[in-house]
Amino acid sequence: MEIYLDHAATTPLRREALEAMLPYLGEQFGNPSSPHAWGRRARAGLDEAHERVAAGLGCGPRELVFTSGGTEALNLALKGAAWAGKARGHRILTTAVEHHAVLHPLQQLEKFGFEIVELPVDRYGRVDPDEVEAALTERTILVAIGHANNEVGTIQPVADVIRRVRSSGPKGCLVALDAVASAPYLAIDVGDLGADFVAIAAHKFEGPKGAGALFIRAGTHILSQLQGGTQERFRRAGTENVAGAVGMAVAFDLAVTEREATARRLRRARERLVVALRALEGVELTGHPRDRLPGLVSVVVRDGDGASIVVKLDLEGIAASVGSACTTGSTEPSHVLAAMGYPEEEARGALRLSLGRTTTDAEIDSAVEVVPGIVAAIRSAGAAMAGERASLAPVVSAVGR
Repeated sequence: MEIYLDHAATTPLRREALEAMLPYLGEQFGNPSSPHAWGRRARAGLDEAHERVAAGLGCGPRELVFTSGGTEALNLALKGAAWAGKARGHRILTTAVEHHAVLHPLQQLEKFGFEIVELPVDRYGRVDPDEVEAALTERTILVAIGHANNEVGTIQPVADVIRRVRSSGPKGCLVALDAVASAPYLAIDVGDLGADFVAIAAHKFEGPKGAGALFIRAGTHILSQLQGGTQERFRRAGTENVAGAVGMAVAFDLAVTEREATARRLRRARERLVVALRALEGVELTGHPRDRLPGLVSVVVRDGDGASIVVKLDLEGIAASVGSACTTGSTEPSHVLAAMGYPEEEARGALRLSLGRTTTDAEIDSAVEVVPGIVAAIRSAGAAMAGERASLAPVVSAVGR
C-alpha cells in the first residue's frame, strides 16, 4: 500500500475541481477580456470563481485577485503594500518562522531601504502579541504574519496580533496574513480577523497547482507588481488562468463546507501517529501541542537524520518530508526549528507527516505500524555512529598534538 503523508506540500486534485476545469481547457477556451461570445463565456466562469472564493473568505468578489499561487499572492501583498506606503514609513514587522515566500520578498525589500524586523518566537513557534505591540513605531507600515506554520503546524494568535496593530499601531499600518497552510483547516473570515491581505493557494486544498488568490481589503492601496494589462482591476496584469480559477473555486467551496468534519477526523488520526512516535526514545513533538493544524505531525528525532528517515519511508511506499517542500534540497536545517531554539544537530532530525482529507483510517493503521519502526532503526544507527565518533575523539586529539 502506498501512503501519502505529505499533504502540507501539496494535495491531490479533487475530482469535482477537475471536472469543473475541463470545459475551460477545451471548448470554453476564450480570453475573458475578449468581447465576443467565447470571451464572455470565459468571463462568466471567472466572475463566478471570484464570487465563490470570496464567499469562502467572507469578502466581496471585487476584493479578490487571482494569482499563480500563494507565493505570487504574498509577493503582491508585501511588495505592493511596501512600495505604496513608503512615503509614510519604511518599517515592516514579521516573525522568524515565516515561510520563505514571506521572508525572501522582505529580504529583497530590505535591499531597497526598508527596515525588516523579525520578531522572535517561543519554543512552540508562537510570537508574543506583546512583542509585536512593543515593536510598532510611527514608521511601521506593514505587519506580515502566518496564520499557521507550514512546518510545525503551530497556529499563531493572529486575532490578538491584529487587534494590537489596530489599537497601538500608526494609522494606515497594514496586516498581511499568510493563510496558505491554514485555509483548508481553519475558519477564515476577513471581517472577523481584520487583516488587510489574506493569501491562499489552491493546491493546498485539492485545487490545481498554479492557482492562488489574494484578498485585498477595499480601499487598500497597493502598487501592482505586474504591468501589461488591466486584468484583475489593474492589480495583476496578464491573461487570467480561467480553468485554474474555476477549479480553485470549486475545491475551496467544498473544503470550506467540509472543514469542521475533516478537521475532527484528522485530529483523531494525527493523535494516533503522535502517540506512536512519542513512545519512542529521543522523539519530541515540535510545535504547539494543542493549537496546531489538525493533520500535521512534526517531530525531531535526536541522533536521527530526518532526510534518511524520509528516504527509508519512501522505499516502504510512504511519502513524508523533513519540512517545507520549497526548501527541499537545501543542506541547511530548518530556519523554523532554529528560531524555536533547536540546535542544528537536533533540527537535522526533523520529520513531518501531514494528513489530508483523502487520508484513510487504513492508511493510518499501516503508518502506525511502519513509521515508528523506521524512525527507531534510523535513530539507533545514528546513535551508534555518534558513539563511535565520541570514542575516537580522544585518539584524534592525541594525534593532533
